[in-house]
Amino acid sequence: MSVDFKKVQRELYQPGVEPVVVDVPEMTFIAVDGVGDPNVSADYMAAIEVLYGLSYAIKMSNKHILEYVVPPLEGFWSVDDATFRGGGEAIRDKSKFEWTMVIRQPDFVCDEVFAAARDLLAKKKRQLDTSQARLITLTEGLCVQVMHIGPYDSEPATIARMDSCAIAEGYTTCISNKRCHHEIYLSDPRRVAPEKLRTVIRHPIKRT
Repeated sequence: MSVDFKKVQRELYQPGVEPVVVDVPEMTFIAVDGVGDPNVSADYMAAIEVLYGLSYAIKMSNKHILEYVVPPLEGFWSVDDATFRGGGEAIRDKSKFEWTMVIRQPDFVCDEVFAAARDLLAKKKRQLDTSQARLITLTEGLCVQVMHIGPYDSEPATIARMDSCAIAEGYTTCISNKRCHHEIYLSDPRRVAPEKLRTVIRHPIKRT
């Protein structure tokens, strides 16, 4: 039976539509950094192809270690704009997005396993720049999160509810360059209507 992190850790991948506080443990990811509007950026599309290519290369090469479902795409987002105030404010100029797209990896994925997958993918798809990918570990710690249902542009109202939840629980949101707005994509926007998209939104918090 394949391990599916979305089911094993439902509290992290299947929250309800009401915000809750969670403590996110250390996880391993393959990550690719970039800038620009994800709707039109060729670099963004290449990053996604690299992430999935590496993730499936690892999965197929290590079936003897663990059978698992490749986890969903995730993204950490910030904005290169001194006038941006955050707090759920809508993003007008998406070309200023700075993003780190990631896919979680099982615990057995180490530098050696990652390097082998990168070499394999580079040989199979020579047009991809696999050197842009890196293996990272990340502990998000205390966060407020919620299941956002609807288009990405309607997130500000959901984020306002997240902020209210954090305050009610004795926390304050502490987004920074190191702890960013985090999205987990449970729906494929190519196949699901915008009003039905399911996206986990997660923000770091600290005690007030």
